[in-house]
Parts: sequence; C-alpha cells; structure tokens
Amino acid sequence: MKILFISLGCDKNLVDTEMMLGQLSQEGFTFTDDEYEAEVIVVNTCCFINDAKEESINTILEMAELKKQGTLKALVVTGCLAQRYKEEIQTEIPEVDCILGTTAIDRIAEAVKEVLDGQAVGLKHIDDINRQPVYGKKRIMTTGGHYAYMKIAEGCDKHCTYCIIPKIRGNFRSVPMEALIKEAKELVEQGVKEIILVAQETTLYGQDLYGRKALPELLDKLNEIRGLYWIRILYCYPEEVTDELIDAIKRNDKVCHYLDIPIQHGSDAVLKRMGRRTNEQQLRDIVDKLRTEIPDICLRTTLISGFPGETEEDHEAVMHFVDDLEFDRLGVFTYSPEEDTPAAMMSDQIEEEVKEDRRAEIMELQQEIAYDKADAMIGQKLMVMIEGKVADENAYVGRSYKDAPNVDGYVFVNTGKNLMTGDFVPVVITGSYEYDLIGEIEDEFTE
Repeated sequence: MKILFISLGCDKNLVDTEMMLGQLSQEGFTFTDDEYEAEVIVVNTCCFINDAKEESINTILEMAELKKQGTLKALVVTGCLAQRYKEEIQTEIPEVDCILGTTAIDRIAEAVKEVLDGQAVGLKHIDDINRQPVYGKKRIMTTGGHYAYMKIAEGCDKHCTYCIIPKIRGNFRSVPMEALIKEAKELVEQGVKEIILVAQETTLYGQDLYGRKALPELLDKLNEIRGLYWIRILYCYPEEVTDELIDAIKRNDKVCHYLDIPIQHGSDAVLKRMGRRTNEQQLRDIVDKLRTEIPDICLRTTLISGFPGETEEDHEAVMHFVDDLEFDRLGVFTYSPEEDTPAAMMSDQIEEEVKEDRRAEIMELQQEIAYDKADAMIGQKLMVMIEGKVADENAYVGRSYKDAPNVDGYVFVNTGKNLMTGDFVPVVITGSYEYDLIGEIEDEFTE
C-alpha cells in the first residue's frame, strides 16, 4: 500500500511528519511522491496565519479530487488545521476519511488501517490538547540526513494576542531530557551532523518538568555526543534568554553562535497590545548583552507589520529599531487576523495595502543591512557544511553557522574537489551576492 505524505507549515510540523512516516514504515507501508500512484494520501496541515490556512485547504481540496476520481482509497488530514477546524473539514470536505489532531500523531498507522478496513473513523482521533508530547518514535528523515530538527517541547503558555497556537497545540510541555538525549544519539548514528532544537519556545525548556529552565543543561549533554558537529537553537523568546543560557552557548563548542529571537515589533505601544513580555529598551539590552558576551553571534528575528492600531509613528519606531540594531537575519510577516484571538477583535485594523507597504519598507532597509554584512565577510574564514553540488559547475552549496536551513542564505564554494553532502570544509569568503556568500576552500584560496 503506497502512501503520499504532504507536510505543510513549520519545522515543528515536519518533526511530526517524520514520526508519522516512521510509524507507517514499521507497519509495512511504502511511500511515493506521485499523487496519482498513491493509494493513501496524508496531508499534515498548518493554520498559523491565513496564507498557511489557505495552502492547507487548497491542498486538501486538490487531493479530494483524486478521491472523487476513484484513484485514491483514503485521504487523511492531520496537524493544526485538522485540530482547529475538525468539524468544518468533516462537513465541508466529505472525501476526507479521517482527521487526526495535533496530539494524536502516534495513532496514524491505526487510523490508516481503520480507513482501509472500511471503518467510519470521523473525529475519533482528536485527543486531549494537553496530552504529553509524542516522543521516542522511529523517524524517517526528510531533510537529507545530514541535519535534523529535534522538537524539545510542545505547546505554549505565552498567549500573545495575535496567536492561536495555545488553542491548537495546548500548554507548554517539555519532552523529558533522557528521551531527547536518546533521540539525538540515534539521529547521529543515522548520519546527522547538525541538530536544530525547536519548540514554540525553546528557552523555557524543562520549566514544567524540573521546575527550572533546563536548556543550558540539555546543551551540555548534547555537546558530549560523539559525531555531532553543530547544535542550533531556534525560537528563543528574548525575555527568557538568561545568563546561564549565554554561558552554555559560550562553553559548548558544538553550539552554534546563532540565536533566533522573535521580537515581533519595536514600538512599546504595539508590543503591549501584542501581549509581549518585553519593551523596546529591554530588547535593545538583550541584543547588546548577547553581542557583548558572544561577539560573533548571528541574530535572527521576525517582525509583524500592520498590527491593529499600528500608527505611522509606530512603524517609524520599528524602522529606527531595525536600523540601529542591524540584525544579521530578519523576516517580516504582515499581520494576519486569526479568529478566536484578541487581536482579531481589536478596533483599528490596518488595510492590507498599508501592511504590505510597511513590510516592504522594513525589508528594503534590512536588505541594505544584510548586503553590507555580507560584503564585510569578504576575507573572513567560515566552516561550511556542504548541502549539495551546483549542477554543471565546479561548485558546491553549503551553510555556515550563521545560516539555518530554508530561512537564511547559503555559501557557494568554488572547488575542483569531490565533496559529499554533510562534509565540513574551511572556506575563505571571496565575494557576496545579495544574501549569499561566495568562497574557496582554504587550502585552495589564492588572493
């Protein structure tokens, strides 16, 4: 029985997908990339913002057409959209045979078998939203095998006014440390050289289990794993970045000097309406401390443009903030009103055109900053992990510690050597192109 698995949304969702693939493979299912060859299709959905919701719905509808044509035996929908809109999916898209909520991914094989046996599954697999996170399941890697995401916690307790995550992913729940160490060792045994720690918020890891923030301790233990080269930390809420975490990053040589710290805005008035826990000065202080303690740290952040009530003065405050702090990596989303969130019911909603114009202005400024930073790297040496070869050229594409996969830039390495994906090579940067760097392997470098 061949299954097509479509994974949408964030890297945390991708971990769920890989766990479900592993469970299905253990039950004897095989996989295909051809939707016309598949007898079962599983769509793991996202609904964090409106664009993601639309993509998920459109994908389900496309797959439902195959069901109508009779080529598809079972259509299963999982993930955030399934959790949030379970009744609507069942009513509006009757071609969907089974719906699995966000805490029921360990029941995917059972669900598929039930559908194929002709059982009416309906909403059967919607479990308690605060069920302990699923862990310890076999995974099938979809990232190429040289890097992997590791989800260290599920859910969130922050309740920002624009965010629906607590209602579809539940309260913050950490995965036990011993399970994470075991998982990391198994990933390394499979060839993984970079582990990327993800959660809705990584900085609070362990608070619920151990009564303390245990991310520094987790980093210490991961750093001891032989064969692991890089540990990258994403999604660190700025107010939770402690001295202990900074010290752990400094003392553990495998931990990349890279942090993703989503700040969302630079105006105190907007930050307050967002329900964020920091103000502008605190954000400046945190960034300054990180750069003082770890001078070569690469900082990534995200912003939201056009939040309800955002004035032109608020937007200008963001522009000054970005101009002053010069983040290494920065992404901007236009505000997306999500039903059942306080922000969606706020007055003074901003017109889409204004949101887009403000986003474009911020990104234009950030582009100048990023280009200057890339240009300043010329002559510097970076260790680069090879991702693949450039077709028909004596060149490879890779990433440095400054680059998280799929969101940051690349380093293009000119060389006549034969390299393999996952190889680490020292590269002297010789040029830059927009967000990407160009270089040569150190022992081949000639000025």
